[in-house]
Amino acid sequence: MKKTLVVLMALVILVSMTPLFAQGAQEGGKPYIAVVSKGEQHDFWQQVKLGSFAAADEYGVDITFQGPPSESDVQIQVEMLNNAMAKNPVAIALAALNTSSVLDQLQQTKSAGIPVIGFDSGVPEAPEGSIWANAATNNYAAAGMAAEKMFEVIKADIEKATPANPVKIVVMNQDASGESLLSRGKGFRDTMVSLVADETSLSLSDIAVTGNTAYISEENPTSGESVFIEMVVPASAATTDATNSAQAVLNKVDSDNILGIFCSNEATVKGLLAATNDGADLKNNANLKDLVVVGFDAGAAQKNAVRQQYFLGSITQDPYMIGYKAVELAYKAYMGESVSDVDTGAKFYNYANMDDADIAGLIYD
Repeated sequence: MKKTLVVLMALVILVSMTPLFAQGAQEGGKPYIAVVSKGEQHDFWQQVKLGSFAAADEYGVDITFQGPPSESDVQIQVEMLNNAMAKNPVAIALAALNTSSVLDQLQQTKSAGIPVIGFDSGVPEAPEGSIWANAATNNYAAAGMAAEKMFEVIKADIEKATPANPVKIVVMNQDASGESLLSRGKGFRDTMVSLVADETSLSLSDIAVTGNTAYISEENPTSGESVFIEMVVPASAATTDATNSAQAVLNKVDSDNILGIFCSNEATVKGLLAATNDGADLKNNANLKDLVVVGFDAGAAQKNAVRQQYFLGSITQDPYMIGYKAVELAYKAYMGESVSDVDTGAKFYNYANMDDADIAGLIYD
């Protein structure tokens, strides 16, 4: 009887040490992890995909990587998530386009104990306990870096601003729902407000944050008449709408005395480049040559704009590492290891440093 009890106890211990959700292993014996992205259309997501598959190779897991054709295709992403869940994954990495659209799925994974790792913008305001960790850029801080770099160049012009001769800084955001974009817009906004109030002779009472209400909080100054920070959101995530919004801003550069434009992602950068002859007009057009532009992410067109000094520079994330860490965290959670949020980093690059060893590998084509 004692031997039987010992054997039973050993079996219990062995089962308790077995990785969670072993039913998700594929026929070949590898655990299956589903990676559901916001898209695959931009170069950024292709780098995330490469990083995801690199981690899959490193940790010996099978993955699928899927994203909808457009970052406005919420329902398509939901269907992709449903299809992935039907394959019984041991873990899921998710960058949700809309948290409310995946609440049922998050409840199912939470009830089943399936780890869900957020990546890029993650799954903002997800039900407590449904997201185990996030692999993402600190977008608020990264965009704040963009504001600091721009401020260095336009500070003298801001100092001259008065109600009779106001200046404007424009922040172009692809949409008003994605957490990463909201964080970037707010990070740039808040940092610029602080810099103007703390580093110039102007004060908060001289500043007004205007534009899309999703990017305006109760703490923001809104009644100033000397420095305007305008938060712009195109009609949709389509490139044509981003281009139209950029053109509308460019048409007001003189009349509104616009000093700078921050494009908070690759899509808004492409819209601005499409409206400026691939950026050349930013140097060759007399009305635009003093405009200071800072971008976000990379891609061949944006890299060229930085190299040609059409842009002051851009902020790069590390999309490869975002994908890598998302799968790594998912695997570790499946294995029963403790996981926590990972900041995958960001840097400012310009024509002078973009070929440096610590930058070149982060700016994809």
